[in-house]
Amino acid sequence: MLVYNSQKHRKQELEPIEPGKIRMYVCGPTVYDQIHIGNARTFLSFDVIRRYLMYKGFEVTFAQNLTDVDDKIINRANEEGRSAAEVAEEYSNAFIEQMHRFGILDPDIRPRATREIEAMQDMIKTLIEHGHAYAADNGDVYFSVRSDDAYGILSGRDVDQLRAGERVEVNDEKRDPLDFALWKAAKPGEPSWPSPWGDGRPGWHTECCAMIRRYLGTPIDIHGGGQDLIFPHHENETAQCMCAWDHALANYWMHTGMLRVNGDKMSKSLGNFFTLKEILDKYPADAVRLLMLQTHYRSALDFQTDQLDGAVGTLERLRTCVKNLRWAANNAKEDGNLTEFDRALSKAADEAQAEFTRQMDDDFNTAGGLAAIFELVTAANKYLAEAGDTIASSVTLRAADTICELADVMGVELDAAESGLPAELVDLARERAGYEGSDPEEAAEVLLAARQQARAAKDWGTADAIRDGITALGLVVEDTPAGARLSRA
Repeated sequence: MLVYNSQKHRKQELEPIEPGKIRMYVCGPTVYDQIHIGNARTFLSFDVIRRYLMYKGFEVTFAQNLTDVDDKIINRANEEGRSAAEVAEEYSNAFIEQMHRFGILDPDIRPRATREIEAMQDMIKTLIEHGHAYAADNGDVYFSVRSDDAYGILSGRDVDQLRAGERVEVNDEKRDPLDFALWKAAKPGEPSWPSPWGDGRPGWHTECCAMIRRYLGTPIDIHGGGQDLIFPHHENETAQCMCAWDHALANYWMHTGMLRVNGDKMSKSLGNFFTLKEILDKYPADAVRLLMLQTHYRSALDFQTDQLDGAVGTLERLRTCVKNLRWAANNAKEDGNLTEFDRALSKAADEAQAEFTRQMDDDFNTAGGLAAIFELVTAANKYLAEAGDTIASSVTLRAADTICELADVMGVELDAAESGLPAELVDLARERAGYEGSDPEEAAEVLLAARQQARAAKDWGTADAIRDGITALGLVVEDTPAGARLSRA
């Protein structure tokens, strides 16, 4: 399996530190607002990467932090007249809720910065002891960038060419403009914790390194995040690890490409800024996933909002194919000798699985993986149209299971729990067939059986009345070689 390592600027064979196991960390959000779809794209990408590693049989331990103390949180709290803790709690819960809606698996470990103060202070003490950090007179503690001969190893930045002011905080307490804060002295009204250097709070770059060390051990296999985090955040993370513990933080660094909306940089002033919640309130999560995953995770994604309706149609096509395959299998005759149609579909399922794996093994190429699924769907639809009454249940079930299994790696659910049939079918079944249950799908089966009995008895009035009642509910009866079924008009 090939993985693109941002630090090496090339694809490398994935070689886990422990055979069969992957330790993986992805930077989480700063919880001061609803996350936007650019954030969501990163979390989706690593969700699929994690799912595929599990699909391949790896035991994956996945950690993701919540930054619940930060300038942005404090500013939001001051604007709204409440505490930083209240803001952080509200948006931590909001983030987790939206991740669940988006089908993102929960991390195995979700540390919060405010609960990891001791681990961060221990790391800072080690850096000071090793001569890589210093306490300023005002109670701040800074990492000495020039003390690290390897600084720039991840981003490729040359320390001598970095200029103060370019994503570098400048103040008079630093020995060098490039130095970054590990610990920030307390200010009036801000959350703070006691420390050897005075009351204060951790710097943003400090938490991830300490959390990874505590919960996963260092080095880990994979560290991920958005491309915008390479410098300075991830560069500063790996610098702290190498200087504190004399080894790399991660063996593979993976980063997602940036997201644009309708061809432009996402911006509130342009009216193209969307939170994930706004999108999921209008469109199914599975459809949004399908749209985003058609672009490789390292490539820039141009999120075209006018393509969302098309993604909904694509999702429905996939679900309809699976539903038709399962229905055909349940109504098929006993398998006998396989026909040429059966053998063709069985071969298509094998080829789809092999092609899916080939594409995903090449740096998690979700676009290629989806193409493999769509090829199988096309073959399945052709089979259902041409096989007639010779359908083999084992072959159709294998095709349906394969489509669902591969889609599940993408986090896309195709075997919908609900039939989507109208509840009024129950009333119709009670009226026309004496049905006593409450399940619309079960009611549909009862109605179709009653209609078939009426037709067999040449009771055309009853058969037509059942059909007309079904039609009035926006459904049609399809008579197929394997029996009758309902579909949307």
